[in-house]
Amino acid sequence: MKIREYIESGVLESYVLGAASDEEVQELMQLKKQYPEIQDALFELETDLERVAQYMAITPPPGIFTKIEDEINSLKYREETVPKLKRRDAGKSKFDRTPGSQFIEVESESSHMRVHKAWKWIFIAVFALSKIFLIGFIYYYLTNRQAQDQIQDLKIQLKQYRTVK
Repeated sequence: MKIREYIESGVLESYVLGAASDEEVQELMQLKKQYPEIQDALFELETDLERVAQYMAITPPPGIFTKIEDEINSLKYREETVPKLKRRDAGKSKFDRTPGSQFIEVESESSHMRVHKAWKWIFIAVFALSKIFLIGFIYYYLTNRQAQDQIQDLKIQLKQYRTVK
């Protein structure tokens, strides 16, 4: 096996990006111990990728880490105070349910959806406008169809007139 061809085959790149298969990783680790060229090329790829990542990194806004920490702490507090949900499919066999399926019962006071009053009028206006546009479309469609029929009749009359002369 030629070392230069192996380095240029793309296996090193797939390893650095984490897309290499287990067999490729094992082969690379063995060859890395035997050939210093492979070890050097791998080190060069890793440093290049790290430079690209540092170049393209976006610094987070100030105070974001404290917000994340507060959110994690509040989640931890919620987990301690909120009771665990029971699975409805606990009595079923493992063949009757799909993996990861979980049902959560939700109880509601009302079966109606609540909408802010301003949105109610907007929805009504959009509905009314859509009906107006639908009626206008149908009217102009029928008018256009009637005009095309009249044009066709005139063409037939014109042909008959020309054949008579």
